[in-house]
Amino acid sequence: MGLWRKEIREEAKKQLWLAGPMIFVYVFQFSLPMISLMFVGHLGELFLAAVSLSTSIVNSTGFNVMLGLSSALDTFCGQSYGAKQYHMLGVHTQGAMLVLILVSIPVSIIWVYLEPILVLLHQNKEVAALAQLYARYLIPSLSASALVRCITKFLQTQNIVFPMVLASGLTSLLHLLLCWVFIQKFEFGIKGSAIAFCISKWFHTIFLALYVRFSPSCKATWTGFSKQSLHNIPNFLRLAFPSAVMVCLESWTFEIIVILSGVLANPKLQTSVLSICLNTTGIFVMVPFGLSAAGSTRISNELGAGSPKAAYLAVKVTMFLAFLVGLLEFSVLMSLWKVWGRAFTNVPEVLTHLISMMPIVATSAFVDSIQTAFQGVARGCGWQKLGAFINLGSYYFLGVPFSIVSAFVFHMKGKGLFLGIVLALTVQVVCFLLVTLSANWEKEARRAVARVGGTEVQIEESQDKVIVVEGLADMVRKVVALNRLKGVKIGVNRTQGEEFNLGREGDNRRRKAEKGLNEVRQSSDEATKGWN
Repeated sequence: MGLWRKEIREEAKKQLWLAGPMIFVYVFQFSLPMISLMFVGHLGELFLAAVSLSTSIVNSTGFNVMLGLSSALDTFCGQSYGAKQYHMLGVHTQGAMLVLILVSIPVSIIWVYLEPILVLLHQNKEVAALAQLYARYLIPSLSASALVRCITKFLQTQNIVFPMVLASGLTSLLHLLLCWVFIQKFEFGIKGSAIAFCISKWFHTIFLALYVRFSPSCKATWTGFSKQSLHNIPNFLRLAFPSAVMVCLESWTFEIIVILSGVLANPKLQTSVLSICLNTTGIFVMVPFGLSAAGSTRISNELGAGSPKAAYLAVKVTMFLAFLVGLLEFSVLMSLWKVWGRAFTNVPEVLTHLISMMPIVATSAFVDSIQTAFQGVARGCGWQKLGAFINLGSYYFLGVPFSIVSAFVFHMKGKGLFLGIVLALTVQVVCFLLVTLSANWEKEARRAVARVGGTEVQIEESQDKVIVVEGLADMVRKVVALNRLKGVKIGVNRTQGEEFNLGREGDNRRRKAEKGLNEVRQSSDEATKGWN
């Protein structure tokens, strides 16, 4: 039991050491569009509406797609690192960069012709025109986002996180300064906001690229550009496509909910309330995102190393930490449920509706914490295809229909829309829990080794070590029990590990105990020959 507790503590330390910095990375990345909106908001309601709409569209069609595609590197790079196939991390990353850059081309075309699409969706023509203008100026940031997503996964799966904190923190500060210069000082308007965003994104990308190129930490994993990356693209796409589907299906649901809120009676009120609720969950999900990234890294590393028991232990620790975080977030939101809305608005009617919504939002934060952690487990194991089907069923077969029925048939309005999200999150948790509990972790380890081009010797060695250690422990217990029956007092000196302190009960008994110990040592020597 003591050994088991020690393993749990060590695993929790490893995950928290990764999760802490990754939380800051996600917060800093999330701050860029928020800073832009803060500055644009002072230009007027029309510009704020246009940038908000454009940001929503570019996230759904571009940045979230890049995030989803790059998530396949959680599996490939994480498991390659665990398998000590260090050079393959650079190979997988290069292939991913090429794929994401190519995907950015059709996405850019959509952004160029965004206005007619928005008008077709019954958006205001003036707002649609400005939204298209903003999206066009954001196009250079799309390729930067594609590269930085891949570099982030490349570093994260090697447990190199502090340079990412520094890079993302400096990027946020730079973006704040650039927004002030271009919007306030030079009065470029929403163009200035987009230009500032592009410069900040490329600064972030170049900073991390230079670190990878010159840091000794990446010497073994980045060995220069390789043609092998082209041959690995088909394998990458087999995971990248379902990864993108898994991420996009979830993010698109929230956009659908916002659109539906505009169809309700008093749409301005309902949209305002739901926007604040969604922003709240977006803020609180940063901590689960960090835990999810840490869990994904630890699980993929252990599976790649051929250690199924260690991988399953990492899963348990990840879910336990996510459960604690969920409880904490639920408690915080419920303790602030009557005053939280004042951080966003002073309109009495909006505040009244927010107070009634906060218990649902708090429940959503709790469930979402667990669901986000399960998404990390899925990425670490390579379950993206299964995750895509779970998300499809949870959101589009259950969540969204439930939202529509609750809001429009039972007249629950905004509450009904948000309850559909909670239902979808709950179904996701149940499905991923069943998958995790029924998983054969030795089989998952074999799949991981096969995926990264390793051999099953890694798994066999890991299992042999466990068997031999358990066998040695069993023999020691038998020797101790046998000699105790004969009246010999035996103690184990834990600092020496193999020496027995025998009681003074006679030379014959001492010789018998020593003979038994010698047999254990001989068995140990024979067993360890296979390891070396």
